[in-house]
Amino acid sequence: MAGFRYHLKRLAPAVSKNPVKRAMEEGAEAMDFKEVVENRRAVNYFDTQRDISEDQLKQMVEIAAKAPSSFNLQPWNLIVLRDHQDKLRLQKHAWDQPKVSEAPVTMIVLADMDGWQPGHPVMEKDFAELVKIGMLQESQREWFENGCKNLYGTSDARKVAFACKNAGFFGMNLMLAAKSLGFDSHPMDGFDIDGVKEAFSIPDNYWVPMLLAVGYFRKDKTLLPPKWRKSYEELLVRFD
Repeated sequence: MAGFRYHLKRLAPAVSKNPVKRAMEEGAEAMDFKEVVENRRAVNYFDTQRDISEDQLKQMVEIAAKAPSSFNLQPWNLIVLRDHQDKLRLQKHAWDQPKVSEAPVTMIVLADMDGWQPGHPVMEKDFAELVKIGMLQESQREWFENGCKNLYGTSDARKVAFACKNAGFFGMNLMLAAKSLGFDSHPMDGFDIDGVKEAFSIPDNYWVPMLLAVGYFRKDKTLLPPKWRKSYEELLVRFD
């Protein structure tokens, strides 16, 4: 009997640590990258009867966290709102957009303007991890700190740019990750940033580049055709 149990243990499928593979194992429909990009839409109506599980949310965030960032400093965080009253508090400062409270999950994306500073926990962990994998040496500590300061800390404008451009990578990845797992989303910048920061006691070192509603599109609503995008020719410019 012991040998039989061992045989079953060996045959039992391992749970993948990769969030994309794990989603596939749990039944999410596969889409290639082009399909994900083309099918991602900013939807205005969410099905209030369909929820997102904690594991699904974790998968989405873990996928999104693969986004690149300056010196790998990852100056982003999330406030995740599930409670209806919390979402209504946010909606009050977001032009009273119904999708804020109708989506099962609404996120406040935070951009950390201090994420480049020596002594910041993530900055310190980042340097240690880069040394551990051999990308940097301990002797390069001063170079690393000065590089971060000169690029991101010489003015308030640079601090905001550092935080928001990197958090923007993360925010876009959240939307693509959501779509890859079968969810819909809507990014919002129509909100009172000071009101949101006060309502949720957000410290001054954070900028709020976007709110993001995530859930399932309401099937009884009509999804309008995609809006126009600049062509290749319209995108390319030179100024010399």
